[in-house]
Amino acid sequence: MTTAEELAAIAVEVARGAADHVRTRRAELIDDVSSAFRSDAVTTKSTPTDPVTIVDTETEELIRRELARLRPDDDVLGEEDGGSVDVPDGVRWVVDPIDGTVNFLHGVPAYSVSVAAQVGGESVAGAVVDVARGMVYRAHRGGGAWLEAGGGTDPVRLRATPVESVSMALVATGFSYQADRRAAQGALIAALLPRVQDVRRIGSAALDLCMVAAGMVDAHVEHALNPWDWAAGALVAAEAGAVVRTPAPTSRSADGLPTVAVAPGIADEFLALLEELGGLDPL
Repeated sequence: MTTAEELAAIAVEVARGAADHVRTRRAELIDDVSSAFRSDAVTTKSTPTDPVTIVDTETEELIRRELARLRPDDDVLGEEDGGSVDVPDGVRWVVDPIDGTVNFLHGVPAYSVSVAAQVGGESVAGAVVDVARGMVYRAHRGGGAWLEAGGGTDPVRLRATPVESVSMALVATGFSYQADRRAAQGALIAALLPRVQDVRRIGSAALDLCMVAAGMVDAHVEHALNPWDWAAGALVAAEAGAVVRTPAPTSRSADGLPTVAVAPGIADEFLALLEELGGLDPL
C-alpha cells in the first residue's frame, strides 16, 4: 500500500511540473506592447470577475495526465474539469492548477499550484508551489510541514507562530466572486479588523494557508472555498501545528462554510471571536 510520504512525493513532482508550465506559458501569452494577456487567452466562469485562462485549463490537463500515468486507478477532482465530490473508496487527488488567477493575470506575484491526495475525504499528502518565487510547501500526515526554497538549500520545517493574543494577530482572508457573498464577507472583516493587529488579502487561499504554516500570518479565515482551494494548504497548516477547520469533504463553495487555520496559542480566542461575529456560520 502506498504511504502518505510516497503520495506527498508524487504531489511535489506533479505540482513542480505544473508550476513550470504556468511560468513558461505566462511569458508566452503576454502582449509585448500592452503587457496584458492576449484577449483570446481569457474567459470568465461564475461571474465577470471570475476569470479563467487558457493556462488554467492547460495546466489541469497536464496534472491529470501526470496523475493518470503515475496513479492510473485514482480519482481526480479539479477546479476546471471537475469530478465528483463524493468520497471514493481509494485515493482522490484534489487539484487547483492556478490558485490566484486574478493575480496571475495582473502580474501580482502571488499565485500557486495546489495538489493534494485525500483518503476517505481527508487530506493525507499535499504540495503547494508558490509559482512566482519557486518555493514548494509540502506535507504528509504525521510528517510535519516543510518548505523547499530551492537554490540547493535544505528543506525547512515549518511552525505556526507562538502569538498569544488575538489583538496581535495578522489575519489573512479572501473574498467570493459573488457580489452578495462578498458584501457579507466584507462586513465580517470590518467587524474583525478593530480586534486584530491587521488584515491581509493576498489573493490565493492555498498560499494563505501555507503562510499560516510558515508563521508569516497568524490566522486565515475565508468562506465559500472549494475543496481544491484548501485541500493541500490546510494539511500544510495543520502539520505546522495550526488549528484547522475545513468544510466537509463533499462541500462546495455554494455551502458558504468557513475554512479557518490559526496559530495554536490564539486558536480558542480567535474561534470564539469568529463565533461572536457570526464568522463560523455560512456566508
